[in-house]
Amino acid sequence: MTPARSAASTDARSATISGLSSESATPAGDAATRTEGASRDSRKLAKGALGEPWTVEDAVDLYQTRLWGKGFFDVNAAGKVVVRPERDPAREIDLHDVVEGLRERGLKTPVLLHFSDLLSRRVADMNEAFQNAIRENGYRGGYTSVFPIKVNQQRRVVEEIRQAGAVFESGLEVGSKPELLAVMGLTSEIGERLIICNGFKEDRYIEFVMLAAKLGRRIVPVIENLNELNLIVTHAQRLGVRPRIGVRVNLSAKGAGRWRNSSGVKAKFGLTLQEVLEVFEILKARGMEDCLELLHCHMGSQIHDIRQVLSGVNELARIFVQLSKLGAGLKTIDVGGGLGIDYDGSQTSFEFSMNYTLQEYASSIVYKIMTVCDEEGVAHPAIVTEAGRAMVAQQSVLVFDVLGANRLDRHAAPGELPEAAAGEEHPRPLLDIMETYRAVGERRLLERYHDAVEARDEATRLFSVGYMDLRSRALVDQIFWATCAKIRNRVRAMGGAAPEELADLELSMSDTYFCNLSVFQSLPDIWAIHQLFPIMPIHRLDERPMRLATLADITCDSDGKIDRFVDDHDVKRALSLHDFEDGERYLLGAFLVGAYQETLGDLHNLFGDTHAAHVRLDESGEWWLDEVIEGDSVREVLQYVQYDPLKLSASIRRECELAVRDKRMTAADSQKVVRAYEAGLDGYTYLETGESPVYPDA
Repeated sequence: MTPARSAASTDARSATISGLSSESATPAGDAATRTEGASRDSRKLAKGALGEPWTVEDAVDLYQTRLWGKGFFDVNAAGKVVVRPERDPAREIDLHDVVEGLRERGLKTPVLLHFSDLLSRRVADMNEAFQNAIRENGYRGGYTSVFPIKVNQQRRVVEEIRQAGAVFESGLEVGSKPELLAVMGLTSEIGERLIICNGFKEDRYIEFVMLAAKLGRRIVPVIENLNELNLIVTHAQRLGVRPRIGVRVNLSAKGAGRWRNSSGVKAKFGLTLQEVLEVFEILKARGMEDCLELLHCHMGSQIHDIRQVLSGVNELARIFVQLSKLGAGLKTIDVGGGLGIDYDGSQTSFEFSMNYTLQEYASSIVYKIMTVCDEEGVAHPAIVTEAGRAMVAQQSVLVFDVLGANRLDRHAAPGELPEAAAGEEHPRPLLDIMETYRAVGERRLLERYHDAVEARDEATRLFSVGYMDLRSRALVDQIFWATCAKIRNRVRAMGGAAPEELADLELSMSDTYFCNLSVFQSLPDIWAIHQLFPIMPIHRLDERPMRLATLADITCDSDGKIDRFVDDHDVKRALSLHDFEDGERYLLGAFLVGAYQETLGDLHNLFGDTHAAHVRLDESGEWWLDEVIEGDSVREVLQYVQYDPLKLSASIRRECELAVRDKRMTAADSQKVVRAYEAGLDGYTYLETGESPVYPDA
């Protein structure tokens, strides 16, 4: 097992390095704040400066593709990312080829790709792991995987899970009345499938549960508070059904990571042990103790340490056997969700990784429940898991294009300083920094760097009190960044033998790449909980990436950025990317985004849902589009926020007519404006490049 990284180390390594500050003598950061990821990328860049050849294997290593890809993602010999939905190298999908195929069909990036065969494989993985554990341990109970649809409520995803789980008789979990109604309709022909009902339940919710039971459905409402028990009993008696009932117990065992407070005394859901006993006594008094069939808990989400799983399952199993001995009709133990995804591929107890495998998870749960039951002489119960993230995260990839870049080293230093105005001299900081730039060589790099920082700081001070004009101040900045770039290039050529203070110059000079996406719509967890997702180019991986960059989206919000990236054993603050010319297509992919992101996304700046495509492999190994769902148009998102597009169009048409009346435009021009406005309403909410539908020459 890989040792867990310390919290102090993680916090220090995650400190933001925003650039060179004019108020600090060591703006590139000290050794304590450098990230290991930045150092690894810098070494790759240094090798490029030394002329070492670049291979596809270098790209795989740089982006850790095989570590977090788990056999589903790799890079082919042409330097493009491939998806292997069945983990079979002979059956793969070229991600870049799919995106180009969508463009030919009129669907531009950003686009969310769902790989249906990969989703089926994950459903099978889950069930096979538990079946292996049951067989190896001689466990005498069954297993049912249940998908909580809150993790990804998209109709097509839920339908595919329902279909993939048919052979395993997998179930679905709902947490609200709308989710229940959706699932009831989706499972009308497969009433034997288990439906778990969690969340707060009012009278109407419970009534629908009992109506489903009346129809013969295998449905279990899980009691979250005592009032729900009264509603269940009332509706069951009214409809003449013998309900299956579950109860969620609030474990004392703490969860782990960001969601560690999902359990414990302050958890949002669940009953105390005293309340669980009260539920049992109420049912027993009514002769319904046999109806209490399921014991449920929720240990958290993205549990990264297997010890937390073992602790929670042990406590839940102990409660199960004690309630069984009291006479409860318990048949099923539901360990809830929590199975993690290894987002960074490190397989450690880092909060966005996991220090265990799926098989270890399954074996640990089966063995722990079995040993506790055997000790107490209680029959082995059926086991249920609600591991949604682990089922759906890997099946979705968001692909988006880079629109442009802000590069600090884009301006070269002038060959000579321009002549000073008549009767004036150049400010001393300008002369000093020009001299420093010229003096940069193979030796005394650290001294030259200190000289450049001092000259820039002095220029800032003089400008702030009115002793330096704007042109001179701007020229100091231009030469400063050119000096830093020159030093950086010398550091690269040294092959990693640079002084510590210069080690982060690459990171401090990193670019900003502007990307055609909304973090708030497509990757909301990056903004909300600082989630890490693997991000990398999907093509050109046979070329060495020579830039380090952070990513910015197209919203007008300073939080719309990505400046934390996955790395083996750490978090890095910039991503290695390729240089590109304006107008050149450069595509990036965000991977493992299938859990929560689509449902949690919002309409910040009215950027709506992206296009989505469900991709499959046929028997010959060729990919095809099973379903394409076009993203929101401007018209649709305006309607979401109560605008009437017809009234908006009418207002523009009236304004154009007034302009024609006042001789400010011709009637033909007014019609072009109206057509352009209406075409805009029907267009994609994201940036659209290419020919204007109204003004082809624009």
